[in-house]
Amino acid sequence: MAKKIDKTEERIVAVEEAFSKTEQFIEKNQKIILIVVGALIVVVLGYFGFKRLYLAPREKDAQTQMFMAEKYFEMDSLNKALKGDGNYLGFLNIIDDYKFTKSANLSHYYAGICYLKKGEFQNAIDQLSDFSSGDELVGPMAIGALGDAYMEMNNTDKAIGYYLKAADKRKNDLTSPVFLMKAGMAYELEGKNAEALKTYTRIKTEFARTNEGREVDKYIARVNAQVKK
Repeated sequence: MAKKIDKTEERIVAVEEAFSKTEQFIEKNQKIILIVVGALIVVVLGYFGFKRLYLAPREKDAQTQMFMAEKYFEMDSLNKALKGDGNYLGFLNIIDDYKFTKSANLSHYYAGICYLKKGEFQNAIDQLSDFSSGDELVGPMAIGALGDAYMEMNNTDKAIGYYLKAADKRKNDLTSPVFLMKAGMAYELEGKNAEALKTYTRIKTEFARTNEGREVDKYIARVNAQVKK
């Protein structure tokens, strides 16, 4: 019993010593600690102030400006969508004038698609690479569009990489089979029939109910025929 009491006392003494050392450290470094804590508070308050007082109003302005750019995009008036019409800004202006807003981020996507349609593939890559999204559809579409741009530039390997990434970004029946199909066809162009077969088989097994899933058998048959030659 005495040994248990001795051990308990030892632990209490050890805890008291630890508290004492902590108090000494705080007393010795009080000014530095206060400065660090104060700096952290300033950073946190500054961040929320920036979001609420600066970013939120600019986000609203950017959305108003972006409305017409989106309209021009829908009308396939790509130059006005990119550069504006003199009254409303285009996507490129929104990117420059409304940095850090969601509208500026989305404008990178729209601008990338505009350049892709115009045949300016490196500009498309530059814009799409600056876009980020976790959206179920837009995220994969942007990555797949990068694949399209690289495909147009005859960089098939890189295109395939982006197609596969797009297919797996957010698996769904709308975008995944489309980009798997593009990847399979790109593999065929490269003469990589085993990889093409594997990709087409994924469509058949994972997305059988989609349009691509219903049509993929003929692609599988074509690749098998090439393999047997």
